[in-house]
Amino acid sequence: MAITIADLLEMPHLRLHLHSGTDGLDREVSWTHTSDLPEPWRWLAGGELLMTNGMSFPADGAGQRALIERLVDVGASGLAIGVRMYCPPLTDELAKASEQLGFSVLTIQFPLPFVAISRAVAVANLLEQSDRLIRTERIYHAMRQTLTSHRESSALSHALSPQLGCEVHVCHRGSAQPWYPQDPRLDPTLTAALRRSTSDSSDLRAGAFAVPLEDGREMRLMDIPTQSNAILVLVSDGRNVLDAILMQHAVTVIALELSQSLISIEHRRRLGAEVLAQLMEGRLDERGGRRHLKGLGLNVAKATLVAITSDAIAELREFHLTLWRNGIPHLVVHRSGVLYVLCVDGDTVHALIRSSLDGEALVGISGPIRTVERVPEALREASWAARAATSVTPRTVRYGDATPLLGVAGIDDAAVLVTRVLGALMEYERVHETELLRTLEAFLDNQRSWQKTADALHVHRQTVLYRIRKVEAITGHNVNNTRDIAELWLAVQARALLGP
Repeated sequence: MAITIADLLEMPHLRLHLHSGTDGLDREVSWTHTSDLPEPWRWLAGGELLMTNGMSFPADGAGQRALIERLVDVGASGLAIGVRMYCPPLTDELAKASEQLGFSVLTIQFPLPFVAISRAVAVANLLEQSDRLIRTERIYHAMRQTLTSHRESSALSHALSPQLGCEVHVCHRGSAQPWYPQDPRLDPTLTAALRRSTSDSSDLRAGAFAVPLEDGREMRLMDIPTQSNAILVLVSDGRNVLDAILMQHAVTVIALELSQSLISIEHRRRLGAEVLAQLMEGRLDERGGRRHLKGLGLNVAKATLVAITSDAIAELREFHLTLWRNGIPHLVVHRSGVLYVLCVDGDTVHALIRSSLDGEALVGISGPIRTVERVPEALREASWAARAATSVTPRTVRYGDATPLLGVAGIDDAAVLVTRVLGALMEYERVHETELLRTLEAFLDNQRSWQKTADALHVHRQTVLYRIRKVEAITGHNVNNTRDIAELWLAVQARALLGP
């Protein structure tokens, strides 16, 4: 048992006297802390006897009462004030608050040094320190047993709970849910509190942000250094003080566990990326491809290929972690700024894409893959759909369901249109290396204005006129004819959607 306020009062050599707060004598003192700062509660973790000379002590009754209330809120054990020093007179409001809240206020006789009280607490708590040492050893023993395993749940969070005397959860900041896919989901009260909590709205205590819950429990949040999107959540009953040193040991071993998990996930991502690259390039036959996909938990008959482009590069590169955390089997590969994802089609995946990436991310979804041999075709479909997504809101297109070009339902229609309208021009440009296609695109983008087109291309207006006349001659389309200009515009847009 830790030493109590009553035990300290019974030590004659300390010459402590009780000013008020008789009902707080049974409070245990885990440590002492000396501070003359204006808001001393900010530096307490819970269980401390706060000692002060009163240099920043409020002089008015309301201020003294507020101080007592804040100390009680953070779990302090008591307040000891040096007499004949700098403290203003203690008011009746302080005494009433102390009695009502069961929080003892002591006086320290001059010239007793504060270190004498600290030494008495430390000596009395040697047994508790021994117990902490034993629990610390158990924490690291649990780490040694779990780091060699690659799980879909946090083994350490279960092992740490009895050592810390509270619930232990490893959570994802953005979703306010467990970071590991097979860990139990948080209850609604915890989820709501975690979503509301920020470092600005919580009290920092011994490296943890303390958040009181509506049902009387207390939640403590600690950053995990190996993963910025992960956070350690400790949930206690609100009555027992958590050991600050054990909490720091706990976040250290959780960080190591998370690092091992990230290494394992990255290894699997790289293996999967190689398989997906081979599938996209048609280098895997049906039998070999199905075997690889089955081993990864993917049913090709129900899968689609998704192409995603976004300026949020960091989120794009960590999207496979989002899929993993939500238990969705997948393969991902990055190519030329595009993330390709092969996974089972479903609303959950689409919702994750939209919630994890910014609203301007372009998402193209292929038709059902069904067979391994169709993956290269699905690649073309997904790429087409992603480029088509620039013209729709939200920026998502499923191949075959929507198209921004009237009469162009897909890749085949676009290829036929481009060949028929622009084929001769493309061949001429390949042979003669001209700027005719680029000029035509700029001409259409600038509403057929000769001068605006010239300004955009940084050429003379007469040069634009010459090039467009050459385009008309090669394609047989007149830019003054509504039907011809419509066909040219559709063909140019279709060519852009087809990509390189």
